[in-house]
Amino acid sequence: MAFDIQIVIDTQDPHPLADWWAEALGWQVERQDEAFIRSLIEKGHASEDDTAFHRGNLVWKEGAAIRHPGGLERAPRVLFQLVPEAKTVKNRVHLDVRVGADNIDAEVERLVAKGATVLHKGRQGPTWWVTIADPEGNELCLA
Repeated sequence: MAFDIQIVIDTQDPHPLADWWAEALGWQVERQDEAFIRSLIEKGHASEDDTAFHRGNLVWKEGAAIRHPGGLERAPRVLFQLVPEAKTVKNRVHLDVRVGADNIDAEVERLVAKGATVLHKGRQGPTWWVTIADPEGNELCLA
């Protein structure tokens, strides 16, 4: 049996980080249904403490997700999940973003201007990539 997957990235600030990644990848932040959230609070299934405001909208405090514009058939959902601690060590798993060899430098420059940090430039034969970190230090490679 094959399973669907979702990628989860721990963060101290899910909504701004989801915005950053959505812009970085050209993906879309999932809209959170404010009326649905309020109905769950009214029914006692959630509390105001479970929510926050982001860009003027009521959202779940614990997380935000992004999706490929082509939907889940094209790529798995990425969820940014609230955790109390800051990132302290190198990721054991990271995303490789295929931008094309001719576009790597421009994408690195674009993402650094948005808060990324260059960590490493690598090469294996004719293939090369740049490892960067998002604003919270999560690694990704541009290849």
